Amino acid sequence: MSRDQFYVTTPIYYVNDIPHVGHAYTTLAADTLSRWHSLCGADTYFLTGTDEHGLKIEQAARAKGVSPQEHADRFSKPFRDLCGVIDAQNSDFIRTTEPRHQRVVQEMWKRMEEAGDIYLGEYAGWYSVSDEAYFTEEELVEGKAPTGSPVSWVVEKSYFFRLSKYTEPLLAHIEAHPQFIVPTSRANEIKRFVEQGLRDISISRTSFSWGVPVPNDKDHVTYVWVDALTNYISALGGANGELYERYWSSAHHIIGKDILRFHAVYWPCFLMSAGLPLPQQIIAHGWWTVEGEKMSKSKGNAIDPIKAVKAVGADAFRYFLLREIPFGSDGDFSQAALITRINSELANDYGNLLNRTLGMLKKYRSSILPAAVTPTSPLWGELESTLLSAVEKARVELCTAMDSYKFHEALRAIWTAVSAGNKYVDSAAPWTLAKAGEERASDLDRVLYSLVELLRVIGVWTLPFLPAKSQELLESIKVPQESWRFDSTTADSWGVLTGGETLASALSLFPRVEGPLELTRQAPVIAVETSAEETSAGETHTAEQTSTKKELKASKQKSSKQKSSGSSASSTIEFDDFMKCEIKVGCIRAAEAHPNADRLLKLSVDIGEEELRTVCAGIASAYQASELIGRRVALLANLKPRKIRGVLSQGMVLAAGEGELIRLIEVPDGPSIGEAIR
Repeated sequence: MSRDQFYVTTPIYYVNDIPHVGHAYTTLAADTLSRWHSLCGADTYFLTGTDEHGLKIEQAARAKGVSPQEHADRFSKPFRDLCGVIDAQNSDFIRTTEPRHQRVVQEMWKRMEEAGDIYLGEYAGWYSVSDEAYFTEEELVEGKAPTGSPVSWVVEKSYFFRLSKYTEPLLAHIEAHPQFIVPTSRANEIKRFVEQGLRDISISRTSFSWGVPVPNDKDHVTYVWVDALTNYISALGGANGELYERYWSSAHHIIGKDILRFHAVYWPCFLMSAGLPLPQQIIAHGWWTVEGEKMSKSKGNAIDPIKAVKAVGADAFRYFLLREIPFGSDGDFSQAALITRINSELANDYGNLLNRTLGMLKKYRSSILPAAVTPTSPLWGELESTLLSAVEKARVELCTAMDSYKFHEALRAIWTAVSAGNKYVDSAAPWTLAKAGEERASDLDRVLYSLVELLRVIGVWTLPFLPAKSQELLESIKVPQESWRFDSTTADSWGVLTGGETLASALSLFPRVEGPLELTRQAPVIAVETSAEETSAGETHTAEQTSTKKELKASKQKSSKQKSSGSSASSTIEFDDFMKCEIKVGCIRAAEAHPNADRLLKLSVDIGEEELRTVCAGIASAYQASELIGRRVALLANLKPRKIRGVLSQGMVLAAGEGELIRLIEVPDGPSIGEAIR
């Protein structure tokens, strides 16, 4: 954890499309790191921006009948807006068409030229406009770039950079700094590439004019990667700027794995040539697929961050992206997984702890927080020690995870503290203490205070991940803003809240989400040939719509055949229907025979609520009431209550079998009472 400076950047995004989930993920990762280091006391700076030069932009603008600058202005804005959409708190937004950037690019060129590393020659090779890169014959795959983009043979005058000169210096740096490139798999990939020997590269173009002019040669513009990579320094005012002096030595670049070579090979060599220090670290993450498929404009399956945030909220969207996959690995964006994460972990686990705590505080103490109870207090007990021990363990795991960019592990660690809080409620049973009246009033105060103090710690920990909701929580329980720091969450600082304040009586941070959700961009409209049977006169359809109509027609024909043959698909349900079921871990606290039915038992089941649930279960043929006490069961908690032989049943315990062979579905130790089963 840094206590000094921390400079984090995203790649600058190319202005040939609007943002999708991949862009949001990179920006979110950088924002989370920036917030985390700030929480830990560092002076942070977070940069993002757009890459706006190159032949591809010039061609796209010409096709639209606008100037390259107008095209860049139009497509840069959505990336700037993206920060606000996902609640990213960037310090600056750099555009490569800004004069401040072009000045520093030319300064960088002059530094490399003075080092003797730039020379004029002629380039002949395979060039991909889409990739803005040259490829050798050996690198082509079936006549195309490794990315699948078309290439053309180009011959032109060009300035070259002596990349070959830096093969050994770059290898030496990688060897001396094992954490320079992470994860390790990416570092090994780069090391193998460099060990083959680097070749000089072309760094200027004469075939187009939309770029930064080469100093002292108006016929050439700077190659896009010299231009684009320099943004990390130009945003700091150049190598002599005040911000550069303050932050450059702590630079961390977060990028997608597809542009690793440019950042881990070209950029360090450019910097060595210019006589400038290398960044501390280059951090490469994987790609997202959607429902198992690669994101594609033609498929119209790219996840739109604006739609996603509108559907579930910025913090829930942030949580899912960071929790779902290990950072650095590829991952799949599944709507089912998104809904499950939100409902089970945010709404159920976190929401359960929050709502139980504030609800009991309101019921028993009129929402007034009792006096502080710390480990040195005579009221402190074994349950509190167990709770604090779990919190300290989670704190260590959180730090370890964040030091290695394992956001999913960091959130898992925080959620172990959430689970410990729910387990503490079950063990302390404040509802029982409340029934004892004044005799146990101080014990009830201790429990209620400890729960609110735990919420404070969790609220601080989640500030980098769930900034808006965490702030809402901390404000609602009256946490002084000067203690919104990571060092206020140690065992020594347990007891920040002093007591006596009137807190919020309820808070709904993460409501449950019901699908299906509209998360993707609309597919482009494509005229397709259809029969008169499928299309009315004058209609046009997308390819996807036509496919859907055909599938629907086939489905109806299949359904008709099933009905005529006596088969039925009614035994299946949609995933969204299943997601409506709230199945929770329960514990049977009491059991007795049903007063009006021999085959039924009347159970009192604890699922972490203030009152026990009464459940009528048809298991009397297999169980004696006395042998059920203490059993941990699975309870369908949101089943509509109904009277069974005169007794109101408030749920259903899950079981398998029939008659004397029926057996309860039992839950082993581990999950806390009230925790969702999924």
